[in-house]
Amino acid sequence: MNQLPELPERDLPPARHRLLKEHLMTEIRREDQAPAPRWDKGNKWLRPALAAAAVATAAVTVMVLPSGGGGTDDRPPGKAPAAQPGTPTDERSGTPAVALLENIALAAEQQTDYSGIEDDQYVYIDSRVSYARYEEGGRTTIPPLHRSEQWTSVDGSRKGLIREQGRGRWATDPDPGPGEPGGEVATHYRHLSTLPTDPDGMYDWLRRTAPDQGGQETEQAMFVLVGDLIRDAIVPPEQNAALYRAVARIEGVTVVENAVDALGRKAVAVARQDPDNPTRDEWLFDAGTHEFLGERSVASEDYSDVRKGTVTSNTVITRRAVVDEAGRRP
Repeated sequence: MNQLPELPERDLPPARHRLLKEHLMTEIRREDQAPAPRWDKGNKWLRPALAAAAVATAAVTVMVLPSGGGGTDDRPPGKAPAAQPGTPTDERSGTPAVALLENIALAAEQQTDYSGIEDDQYVYIDSRVSYARYEEGGRTTIPPLHRSEQWTSVDGSRKGLIREQGRGRWATDPDPGPGEPGGEVATHYRHLSTLPTDPDGMYDWLRRTAPDQGGQETEQAMFVLVGDLIRDAIVPPEQNAALYRAVARIEGVTVVENAVDALGRKAVAVARQDPDNPTRDEWLFDAGTHEFLGERSVASEDYSDVRKGTVTSNTVITRRAVVDEAGRRP
């Protein structure tokens, strides 16, 4: 297989140096805000606590996965719906959130099994992205969806590739290896296949690992790390189910009824309010099949020129597959 050519270094936000993190988080700061967070090579999009005067727009990913987790969705993408999403209704204890997450876990166990893929292959994700933008002295805007593709090494040892409409293409670094900073939260398939398959073990792994990745309170860090894994990677079925069952134990998890994804499809969401930012993180699932549709962030209060209920960013995954080299489409 041909080696991936070295591509010019891009002037990207720190969160984008690993696996498309730019569309996961865009921070809006005033001059009197706290300093920018530390971003290490292995860090994910974990958000720091912001000062009280700070305003933040979270740019997250809404993935639309076809049946079985590996096919295509040929419907044309559109702009994120203007309709405001539903309101969270249920806390963890006693709760529809626990029941919903169990149904989601059962569905995850039936997803496509990619255990036969080879180390020298790549996970391919074709998406349409749109994330909030802010310029000093200007207004916050949410541009139309545009195409973004990424290729990630199955075993994390090779450079990946990102191609984005309007930005060009660039290489991404290999994932950190075992024992290296960030290695515990690497999103390549081989690492994910080593994670616990039982809910207790997965919960313990999340609680031990997530707080080291950023300046968040522990359970928010856990929730965000799970979102990072289920959004950016192919997670093996047993580990995927264990992630959802572990999330059922996280305090503050709610259910959002009458949610709508970026294609206008009705959904139900598992959500958690970010305690340090005016946003609510939501994972969207088909209300009937409990198939993962994606993730978004919603403004939970007015800030700057963003109004409560605004979906600040979406990404629609139109295809995910396994291919033989970076840059090749299925």
